[in-house]
Amino acid sequence: MKIIVTSIFVQDQDKALEFYTEKLGFVKKHDVPVGKFRWITVVSPDEQDGTELLLEPNDHPAAKEYQKKISADGIPATMFGVADINKEYKRLLENDVKFTMEPTKMGELTIAVFDDTCGNLIQIIQK
Repeated sequence: MKIIVTSIFVQDQDKALEFYTEKLGFVKKHDVPVGKFRWITVVSPDEQDGTELLLEPNDHPAAKEYQKKISADGIPATMFGVADINKEYKRLLENDVKFTMEPTKMGELTIAVFDDTCGNLIQIIQK
């Protein structure tokens, strides 16, 4: 068994697709109509057959409440691994990504946190 798709709730699928592809550099894998929403996934450009990230609409009241509360408490919705966090931090700043935590060493890890403009905090991590 392996993880093939994971999801993140987003407030606006179009805005999320733009942010995750244009700002972060992911590649759109699927964009399929499903009722009033779409099945939109993105993948790493280096692993296009790897794990997909589903940009899931937060249309359900429980999803909206969950997303709002974890963001308000400063809890990242997910994390992405990077090879060089300082280089990635600089690149994202140049793409107008807003960070809530700059790269910070925590034991053997270095983490940073940014706002995805779609209701989530996202953590990047360098091991």
